[in-house]
Amino acid sequence: MAKKNNIGLGLAALAVGAGAVAAVTKGHKAEVKKEERKAAVKAAKQDYRNTELGRYDKNSKGIYYSNGNYEAFARPKKPAGVDEKNAYIVGSGLASLAAACFLVRDGQMPGSHIHILEAMDIAGGACDGIFDPARGYVMRGGREMENHFECLWDLFRSIPSLEVPGASVLDEYYWLNKEDPNYSLCRATKDCGQDAHTDGKFNLSQKGCMEIMKLFMTKDEDLYDKTIEDVFDDEVFNSTFWLYWRTMFAFENWHSALEMKLYFQRFIHHISGLPDFSALKFTKYNQYESLILPMKKYLEAAGVDFQFNTEVTNVIFDINDGKKVAKAIECKVKGVEKGIVLTENDLVFVTNGSCTEGTIYGDQNHAPNGDAEVRTSGVWSLWKNIAKQDPSFGHPEKFCSDVSKTNWESATVTTLDDKIIPYITNICKRDPRTGKVTTGGIVTVKDSTENWYLSWTINRQPQFKSKDKNMVLIWLYSLNTNKPGNYVQKAMRDCTGEEVCQEWLYHIGVPTDRIEELARNACNTTTCFMPYINAFFQPRKWSDRPLVVPEGAVNFAFLGQFAETPRDTIFTTEYSMRTGMEAVYTLLNVDRGVPEVWGSKYDVRELLRACYYAIDKKPITEMKLSLKEKELLRIVLKKVKGTDLEILLKESGLIG
Repeated sequence: MAKKNNIGLGLAALAVGAGAVAAVTKGHKAEVKKEERKAAVKAAKQDYRNTELGRYDKNSKGIYYSNGNYEAFARPKKPAGVDEKNAYIVGSGLASLAAACFLVRDGQMPGSHIHILEAMDIAGGACDGIFDPARGYVMRGGREMENHFECLWDLFRSIPSLEVPGASVLDEYYWLNKEDPNYSLCRATKDCGQDAHTDGKFNLSQKGCMEIMKLFMTKDEDLYDKTIEDVFDDEVFNSTFWLYWRTMFAFENWHSALEMKLYFQRFIHHISGLPDFSALKFTKYNQYESLILPMKKYLEAAGVDFQFNTEVTNVIFDINDGKKVAKAIECKVKGVEKGIVLTENDLVFVTNGSCTEGTIYGDQNHAPNGDAEVRTSGVWSLWKNIAKQDPSFGHPEKFCSDVSKTNWESATVTTLDDKIIPYITNICKRDPRTGKVTTGGIVTVKDSTENWYLSWTINRQPQFKSKDKNMVLIWLYSLNTNKPGNYVQKAMRDCTGEEVCQEWLYHIGVPTDRIEELARNACNTTTCFMPYINAFFQPRKWSDRPLVVPEGAVNFAFLGQFAETPRDTIFTTEYSMRTGMEAVYTLLNVDRGVPEVWGSKYDVRELLRACYYAIDKKPITEMKLSLKEKELLRIVLKKVKGTDLEILLKESGLIG
């Protein structure tokens, strides 16, 4: 049995953030030699992944990271020679559209020189929202956002709103979330719709807190190819914290410990808002209408060329003496094989990998049946063809080789029936037909953790501009697609939409004698089985994803969730935007800083505040400590008394 009586996360954060223990403990003040410091700084400046040292010096990619209003408000000069260049962008997802927007706005490239090659007949990639007359409304997923999506807001301040004249998408979004802030009144349920009373607590033991803190401080390299199970045990997995975390971010126990660490560091400033989702902000409509359409209209107005039904199958590179040049694009246009010959003045942006590739759809009467595992076309095939040509282009097989570990399923339930609304309002305490925040984020069904592991949410209605204002759309998803439900004794992936709806109705408290009738006649349910939706969470090392611009690359870049950029986290809209920005700034030599990832992990205030919430808002003086630890704590608190450290500790809640 591991010793549980330790100072825990409280003093760990204190020691890391404030250095208080070091101030009273002799022998821990080892001096770093001057020449060693110089060598470390020099090495850091040469390291593409480092964004803190030498931030105003261009790195090996020709870009630099910045922060503050000076850089954020600056307009770069027009890059030299941009009028003679053309850009070919593979895919039309969020990262691709972002790259195109940055080419237009900051690169000042003529819109007619920008060509977006999309295999489907509609833009948006994973950011979709569709009404299919044959099946109904379909939303594969949603997007949660926060204040510090620096690249995303940098762009959307320039994209005009489609609804508010004279306003930007950022303006529209900002006003909406000011007027109708997001927060949840019921984070989890049990016993068929009863509040599980998680009550904002994490229920982490001191040992569990220490496991999290240890991960927080572990070097990236020490986490390569390791799973979360390698660094956490039941002290974390049995906590309410893990219930929150797993369902909010769709993490599984076998996922990457490195990604877990990056997430924790990236969003440490939101630890207090994790239990009730007050950390989050949402769009007015579905992600396609709120995010994709405004970008598409902006690009069309600039004259950008959209080429739909164009599937890129390979990009051919000439690689000699470390110099890497994209020489040709192989593609199929409406099924006919074609090629595009490239010069060094032709820029290529490739979205490698996709979380929604191979989606299998179901409807009210059909399960999402199909064999995604043998799919040979699409973006994954493209990346494999590219990766064969050079090791720096990544290793797609690390992410797409085990569908059993990368899938989950979502569903969209549509209802107009007043018989169902009371069960919803009983849980979330809000009427979904008001047009305001309803659930405030997902509601996790605690009873289903050993079954489907079901969560559901109702965002602001209507979710589609054209939708009946009395119609309510419910989005739900299941982390376990191969286990029987609590009510429907079948795996979710084998269920029709009607059967999926039955399981949801059961968990919101509908009496069992009414479930089947309401699922059949009062609701329409569409389903989406996504074999690669969690592919980016697979255990990996740094080289498994290509750099946005690989070493030696002359005229090409990688975009999206499977390209490597420092410190940011995948499965976010910000990550896609950031890769697009970095790619454009690098290849065009745009003289403007890329906003660095928000540095909350370096802010002692956020670290101490996170500590306070992780131990369920208790002062460190109330922790279970040994006599030796109590004495050390007493000495520390005595030494910091009357200093700014004491003020920080009081402001965080760690001392009274």
